[in-house]
Amino acid sequence: MKHLTDEDLMLAVAKGDLDTMSILFDRYHVRIYNFFNKMIQNKMVSEDLTQDVFIKVLKYRTSYKNGNFASWIYTIARNIFSTYYQKQKKERTNIIEDDKLNSELIESSTNNKEEIEHLKVALLQLNNSDRELIVMHRYQGIKYEQIAEIIGSSENAVKVKVHRALKKLKNIYFQTVGNEV
Repeated sequence: MKHLTDEDLMLAVAKGDLDTMSILFDRYHVRIYNFFNKMIQNKMVSEDLTQDVFIKVLKYRTSYKNGNFASWIYTIARNIFSTYYQKQKKERTNIIEDDKLNSELIESSTNNKEEIEHLKVALLQLNNSDRELIVMHRYQGIKYEQIAEIIGSSENAVKVKVHRALKKLKNIYFQTVGNEV
């Protein structure tokens, strides 16, 4: 079973073979979790949202058509993030909380934690669509073509959007670093 494609596995799940869902979970849960964690910088919420994605995959398994599974699951993840973000926006006006940033920043294996902290702070200052593009392309390694499919845009438009988002990130990063020198 492990040699089957994601699409074949999902078609089996759609037909009622729920045991194959564990293989898809093993293949995607870390990627989906990392996507959420890069977007919101909160491990517990990222775990909850990741769980929500797989619940929705099971709930809507019969609506899956033989398309790219990765695009389909990331579309679900984007929708869940959008719903989460809208709820948070209503509850508070500023999603960046200093205590969250300080407690959950940076992997310990990096040599320059300060630079990575500035980069994460800068990433959180981007609007959601720019941050999402950077997370999908740079952190998740998703190709432009697949991002285009996920967000419903052309590949060329995605390339331009990613380039512009990276430029904004660079500007915010250097403003942040410049303010602390």
